[in-house]
Amino acid sequence: MANHRIYEVSVASVYPLYVAKAEKKGRSRADVDAIICWLTGHSAASLADQLAQQTSFADFFAQAPRMNPARVQITGTVCGVRVEDVADPVMREIRYLDKLIDELAEGRALERILRH
Repeated sequence: MANHRIYEVSVASVYPLYVAKAEKKGRSRADVDAIICWLTGHSAASLADQLAQQTSFADFFAQAPRMNPARVQITGTVCGVRVEDVADPVMREIRYLDKLIDELAEGRALERILRH
């Protein structure tokens, strides 16, 4: 299945795209890191380690310290697909992250993005 190829893509290979999207809209790498850490429970140091290790998306989410239970509140569409309707668990986690980065780039306040 084509979707499974994304599972083996390293988070580090996509991370610069997340940062570029955020910075293009006046946001920062720190904002991107805050979102990823909120979603996965990683610290800044453990996130940096995962990026350095070229960890795949599948392993990144499987080995996350603590996936945030509030992530189920993330709704909306990414690439025309409703995030909450994605059946595949790994793809849903990827879409949650994509949606949060989209919200950041749209100018939404970090506190609201993180569902505080």
